Amino acid sequence: MNTVLTLMLVAPLLSAALAFAVRRHDQLRDALTLAGLGTAAGASGVMFATVAADGPFVLRVGGWHPELGIVLVADRFAALVLPVALAIIFVVELFAIGQRKTAWGSNPELSGPMMGVLTAGVSLAMLTGDLFTLFVAFELILVSSYVLLTHQGQAAQLRAGMTYVVMNLLASTLFLFGLAYVYAATGTVNLALLTERIPELPDGVRLGIGAWFFVVFGTKAAVFPLFSWLPDSYPTAPTTITAVFAGLLTKIGIYAMIRFHTLMGMDQLGNTMLIIAGVTMIVGALGALAQSHVKRILSFHIISQIGYMLMGLGLFTAAGTAGAILFLVHHMPVKTVLFLVGGLIENDQGTGRLDRTGGLARRRPLIAALFAVPALSLAGLPPFSGFVAKFAVISAGIEARATPWVVLALVAGALTLLSMTKIWLGVFWGADPDRVSVRRPPGNRPMMLAATGIAVAGTLTISALAGPLFDLSVDAAEDLRDPEIYRTAVLR
Repeated sequence: MNTVLTLMLVAPLLSAALAFAVRRHDQLRDALTLAGLGTAAGASGVMFATVAADGPFVLRVGGWHPELGIVLVADRFAALVLPVALAIIFVVELFAIGQRKTAWGSNPELSGPMMGVLTAGVSLAMLTGDLFTLFVAFELILVSSYVLLTHQGQAAQLRAGMTYVVMNLLASTLFLFGLAYVYAATGTVNLALLTERIPELPDGVRLGIGAWFFVVFGTKAAVFPLFSWLPDSYPTAPTTITAVFAGLLTKIGIYAMIRFHTLMGMDQLGNTMLIIAGVTMIVGALGALAQSHVKRILSFHIISQIGYMLMGLGLFTAAGTAGAILFLVHHMPVKTVLFLVGGLIENDQGTGRLDRTGGLARRRPLIAALFAVPALSLAGLPPFSGFVAKFAVISAGIEARATPWVVLALVAGALTLLSMTKIWLGVFWGADPDRVSVRRPPGNRPMMLAATGIAVAGTLTISALAGPLFDLSVDAAEDLRDPEIYRTAVLR
């Protein structure tokens, strides 16, 4: 198991270095990139099976005691979420290889290696057992994502990239101050030890720590009112980069929030989280309705859907946390697929603007089908995974008698359906595209379609396995709500 955890960090970094060294040799570079990403994804699958069978596993890097050294913790939460995240990156890279010779593709000499660095950052963020290493993981993600966002050098990308970096550097600075304060107050930044020491602090200090890190992780997750960087930066990037960002980056923030605030028992922040969750859901959904470009509509949806996860966390019940985890697992592939389909639309129609597209359902019915499945899931209609995930969160809200938030969640779901209908009518029906679009080079369409189809199959698999996945989410939530389990695993 030590080798498995190491591979998820080392394989993508090593492949990134080798791919960059041979960056001008297309086939070798792509093979190395896919080998590193595939190895990491395969290792995460082994981790899932091992943790499901044997329970949490801890790797003490260098053999140091957790109070002094780095620990990697593969618990049920990490084992459930990380394989989905790494599979997404692998599939998106397949799509990227097919799209690179189009006007919408990324620069393969940089994007492939940087995807490896991003993968290592994601793995480290989900496996780390201490706050300082989490900070390092966030910086790996930030550096690689900034390069991916701006590497084409377009003016719009650089402007959006500046906003993205400023907001994330602000979050990083706040993170460092928070780390310093936590270490001064407790003498450690190890999560297992913090589960013992933070509850012993005065109530005001505990509340301050919880609120401080809520702002830090909330900025990464793009909750209201800290979301302004997202809808401007995501639509400017190449499709495959946006797909990875949409599927993963904000989810890393909510993942960290769920782990930290649940393990530390920050229940006193519940009402604040619920208020922000409700506003986030509605503002994101209304923002999506107001847009006229596919990518911008989908970008605002990210904000709205984060609100559902925050609502589940804010309930601070086992059912609510389980619903948030299941929603996280469902949302990552669904949102990624929708942006990949957005790439197919742009490559076929020459634009993602609703007033310049139309008739794609008649001309490209396969693309219409690939869009319909995740769109219905995002809107929360049965029998797709989005219905199960929203039902889990809303049921937890009903059980906790959080009626106002349940109503807001239902309203946001209806608004999401309306905005997805807006894309459906604007892009897939309406005028003949020959009169409203400009043709672009098609790229390797079979590979792009195949990668998107694999991703859609993944969302359908989540739908088919919704029952077992919910059970796993409940197990992960119960572990998080019982810090003794995490503490025992790390310190034994």
